[in-house]
Amino acid sequence: MTHHTKFNPNYISICNPASCLSLIFTSLFLSWKRVRGSRRGDFCKEMGENGVVASKLCYPAAAMEVVAAELGHTAGSKLYDDDGRLKRTGTMWTASAHIITAVIGSGVLSLGWAIAQLGWVAGPAVMLLFSFVTYYTSALLADCYRSGDESTGKRNYTYMDAVNANLSGIKVQVCGFLQYANIVGVAIGYTIAASISMLAIKRANCFHVEGHGDPCNISSTPYMIIFGVAEIFFSQIPDFDQISWLSILAAVMSFTYSTIGLGLGVVQVVANGGVKGSLTGISIGVVTPMDKVWRSLQAFGDIAFAYSYSLILIEIQDTIRAPPPSESRVMRRATVVSVAVTTLFYMLCGCTGYAAFGDAAPGNLLTGFGFYEPFWLLDVANAAIVVHLVGAYQVYCQPLFAFVEKWAQQRWPKSWYITKDIDVPLSLSGGGGGGGRCYKLNLFRLTWRSAFVVATTVVSMLLPFFNDVVGFLGAVGFWPLTVYFPVEMYIVQKRIPRWSTRWVCLQLLSLACLAITVASAAGSIAGILSDLKVYKPFATTY
Repeated sequence: MTHHTKFNPNYISICNPASCLSLIFTSLFLSWKRVRGSRRGDFCKEMGENGVVASKLCYPAAAMEVVAAELGHTAGSKLYDDDGRLKRTGTMWTASAHIITAVIGSGVLSLGWAIAQLGWVAGPAVMLLFSFVTYYTSALLADCYRSGDESTGKRNYTYMDAVNANLSGIKVQVCGFLQYANIVGVAIGYTIAASISMLAIKRANCFHVEGHGDPCNISSTPYMIIFGVAEIFFSQIPDFDQISWLSILAAVMSFTYSTIGLGLGVVQVVANGGVKGSLTGISIGVVTPMDKVWRSLQAFGDIAFAYSYSLILIEIQDTIRAPPPSESRVMRRATVVSVAVTTLFYMLCGCTGYAAFGDAAPGNLLTGFGFYEPFWLLDVANAAIVVHLVGAYQVYCQPLFAFVEKWAQQRWPKSWYITKDIDVPLSLSGGGGGGGRCYKLNLFRLTWRSAFVVATTVVSMLLPFFNDVVGFLGAVGFWPLTVYFPVEMYIVQKRIPRWSTRWVCLQLLSLACLAITVASAAGSIAGILSDLKVYKPFATTY
């Protein structure tokens, strides 16, 4: 069945940046197709008004596809999906790679410390609880990608689009603020983590040469600058669909350093001659009773941060190829795979770290120097962390980049600075045939994204507290973005009656997670305030 939708002549100026770029790349593709069309033969179609043949016009087949897309006739198209955008090519495996890239991040390295605060009983139990909640609410959110029918309903391209389609009023504004504030926070957290890992490589080599007694104090500021420069370069990748290769590379790196951390933990347990730790975690006496409470609450935040990815789930789902099967079904399978894999890794790394070091488990397993040798293996692990965080930074920040660029295009649709793309040749081609590849440089994208990276890098230099920042980000983002909004949208989408059994259960889940969020945030704030008492901006060394 052919769908007829009215073509909007202002589409370029009001569309999502991803669709604008799709049209740009389509034009390049069609130019190539037209050149080939003269050799392969043209697609001919008789055209007339009201079914009367007027003339016989010949066009390349690809050109007919573009006309169809502009007019909304995209059913059965080989180039376009039902919304007129270039066909999506994502699968369950690419979606899983995106999720694993976002989830198995710096958070995995703090789990040994988190379990040390909670003990052998509460630690793994809390981790399993968060994994279940994350999977369940992600499945609810996946059902909100399309409004109405799961295969043919209107697509929601971003988390905010889904909120707009299902909720209204102040909820939409609050969600927008929280989502993008959380993305900024994650960017800061990843910059801190990456710089500490780069610094750890330098310190590991120093310890190997100078001995373990040397403090090897080094400032993290230069390494934050190096990471920021790398992110300025990678941030110029236009949209989500073009960073799947970076996500796959980052996912491989995450498995690399997690496996190394796991292996070193097992070796340490063997060297200790047994498993360290207790059922209730760090003992009163080692810390004060109040510190025990704050640390336990902060541990909840660290674990929540380790599972935080719901705020980019819709954007990941928008890369999946069109039905059948529906995108929501594919996304649910991808969520099962990715959450199961990450939980297994989290359990192994967290429990092994606690078993190896007990109450003395470092806040960052690979940079806290519970391990000193083999130093080269620590270098490999920390290098893998840096590569992974380069990719994870982009996976998280692309939705914010797209939001600001879409808003700017709507606000100033005729601005050359915002809408104009400049062709930058990527390769030289002979004969003037135009066969060389070009990068579409947008000046607004260049300046805005670069300014964002610079700003987050400067803030990271001011607040280089890995554990406390991670705990606070996890606490603040977990309840509203991972639980509350997905639950509220699902209730509206599925028209669940108020006070029905299902409605009450969903609300109880939301309230319980709210209580955890408030408590975790309080614990992390207490930790940050404690760190600030001895901190000197731009001068702190590790």
